[in-house]
Amino acid sequence: MKLAIIGGGGFRVPQVHAALLARQGTLRFGEVVLHDIDAARLERIGSVLAEQADEHGAALALRATTDLEDAVDGADFVFAAIRPGGLEGRSIDESVALSQGLLGQETTGPGGLCFALRTIPAMIALAELVARRAPHAWLINFTNPAGMVTEAVQPILGDRAVGICDSPSGLCRRVAAALGREPGELWFDYFGLNHLGWLKGVRGADGDLLGELLADDAALASFEEGALFGADWLRSLGMVPNEYLYYFYFAAETVAAIQAGGRPRGAYLLEQQAGFYAGDGHGGGALPAWRAARSARERSYMAEARSAAGLANEHPQDAAGGYEDEALAVVEAITGGSGTVLICNTTNRSALPFLDERAVVEVPAAVGPAGPQPIAVGAVPDHARALMQSVKAVERATIEAALTGSSALAVKALALHPLVPSVSAARELFGAYRARMPALQERFA
Repeated sequence: MKLAIIGGGGFRVPQVHAALLARQGTLRFGEVVLHDIDAARLERIGSVLAEQADEHGAALALRATTDLEDAVDGADFVFAAIRPGGLEGRSIDESVALSQGLLGQETTGPGGLCFALRTIPAMIALAELVARRAPHAWLINFTNPAGMVTEAVQPILGDRAVGICDSPSGLCRRVAAALGREPGELWFDYFGLNHLGWLKGVRGADGDLLGELLADDAALASFEEGALFGADWLRSLGMVPNEYLYYFYFAAETVAAIQAGGRPRGAYLLEQQAGFYAGDGHGGGALPAWRAARSARERSYMAEARSAAGLANEHPQDAAGGYEDEALAVVEAITGGSGTVLICNTTNRSALPFLDERAVVEVPAAVGPAGPQPIAVGAVPDHARALMQSVKAVERATIEAALTGSSALAVKALALHPLVPSVSAARELFGAYRARMPALQERFA
């Protein structure tokens, strides 16, 4: 099999590489191709991978290229993790919103919509290339906003485009640990859109355990989401939200925390990763430098939400795998025919009956050779349903705006978002984004 990793010079590629090395006995790729538009980034990450392979005592059939057609040609799986505009773009996404007193975050609110407006055209072009040069390939999408991007490319690739995110599985692992159980012995009733989901039930052989958890202050305080949202709010909801819902439930507090802290996360990562990529790509030391940068990056994850909640600024690091394990679990289920249940971003069909069948949702799905088969979720609380419907309408307006270059639709998407207070604010935001980003200025001329 051939695997193409698009965005192969990205900072998290060594995590994918390590996961591939660990699975060589069960998941065999005859060729792994890294593609990036930046040859220098490819070289720097290549040095990390070489040292990682030496440490592991094994190597993959790995090569790098800046030729996208070469990378995709004949691939069986394509991992997409691209960032049009780079971290410079992310910094603008966040800072423009914050300048108006609104949430600046990579995937949520106006920052996430601006990111989508410049990302979707690039992902459409990639999907069209995959359809021509690797028509039987599965596109595993890591590119944010993951659910919206996956829905944008599905008209081209159909259900062979699958979006993945490690937030839901991480939440499930943490809840299992708080209950003193192993995740494999439990069923998790999770539903939502990407970065907008809730855990509404946890079932073991002895019944639903979520009520027991919600009644236990000490157990709730023992894991990230419990500490972040607080026991009282979780009991009010009767569910445990995905950590990204903090930006909806506590938007004003988060904005105040970011403004008080001085620098949004995008600006921090821009500076930190520039230092890593500027390092010498030869002579050893690339792997320790990457690990140090990764550790600092992970400690700062969700720092603005933690600060708003009055928690320590350093995010507790999860020893379990991240999005790389989610992606490879999908590959293993498709190639192994196992019917493994995974939470992924896929077509709704009838899993959530208040959304249409083609909407991309984030729900448990039985994944096998035919791809993800979403599992019916059941009843959903009214407030969660209303928020999902509102955000799905925003996603679709954003997709259409990105595809048509319509400024009116871009403003509409921003104005309809629950975290944008008015049409006037949406117009100001879009004007400011266009002024700061030549790519948007050109696309929406």
